[in-house]
Amino acid sequence: MSFASGLKTIVVATDLDGRADAALEYARKLAVSYGARIVLAHGLDPLDYASVIAVPGKVLRSLTEEARATLDQLSADLVREGIHSHSEIRQGEVAQMLVDVARQYEAGLIVIGTEGKQGAGPIVVGAIAEQLVRLAPCPVLAVAADYNAGAYRPVPGGPVMLALERNEATTEAAKTACSLAEVFHRTLIVVHARRPEEAIAFLNPIATTLEQFGIESTGRFPLRCVVKDGKPGDAIAEAIGQYQPSVLVIGVKRTSETPGPHGTAFTLLARSRVPVLCVPPAVMSVAQESEACTGVPR
Repeated sequence: MSFASGLKTIVVATDLDGRADAALEYARKLAVSYGARIVLAHGLDPLDYASVIAVPGKVLRSLTEEARATLDQLSADLVREGIHSHSEIRQGEVAQMLVDVARQYEAGLIVIGTEGKQGAGPIVVGAIAEQLVRLAPCPVLAVAADYNAGAYRPVPGGPVMLALERNEATTEAAKTACSLAEVFHRTLIVVHARRPEEAIAFLNPIATTLEQFGIESTGRFPLRCVVKDGKPGDAIAEAIGQYQPSVLVIGVKRTSETPGPHGTAFTLLARSRVPVLCVPPAVMSVAQESEACTGVPR
């Protein structure tokens, strides 16, 4: 089930030191507005203990008990707010653990926190968030730990911004952005990064592009279109600074011709303090999922 057609379950990656608080806050808002439940997921990654032959049983039990107590408290807080909540503690690599939990609960969204401006943003994105975006069967919302700090605080009631990247996920990303704008009663700002040849010819392709991907408000929400010249990552970052959206929505490809972090979505994941919602294509076959996971066509 896609995000836009009905968000019923949200998986939130949690930690024990508060770095995921911003991510959980966004998940709360979405859960309340869409009537969704929250699954709190915490992973114990064996790589964190690579310097020892094996994790001592006593240490592992202590870690599990601490995680359980923290998640139980978070879950109780959500229940008091009227949000149905469940928690999962699993051993394994974090990104794959979140994918497994999302598949088990047929989640429509995974929410994960990133380090923020003061942390190793691009490193964290490369290690976890990028991998998660490629593997996840649903959209992934990355929220920087300092998303609401100082100059990065979104304007109250800030717009939803859609980065109009032309790829196989564009249609689903457009549906998701329209859904958010309607549910939260926000303006939808559609940003198109104009290519040099379009700028030279004085072309404004956004009107036909909106029609192509079915973007129209019909009174459901205000709609604004913005054309920026330059590289997509730079142009969209400029638009973020200008309009201070509450969330940026962008469609992402599953595969790439080049190794490592690439593409506008991953550039913005590393650079932006605004929460970035990465939306994959709506439907993936078993063969496509296998290719996405292994990088080898079947």
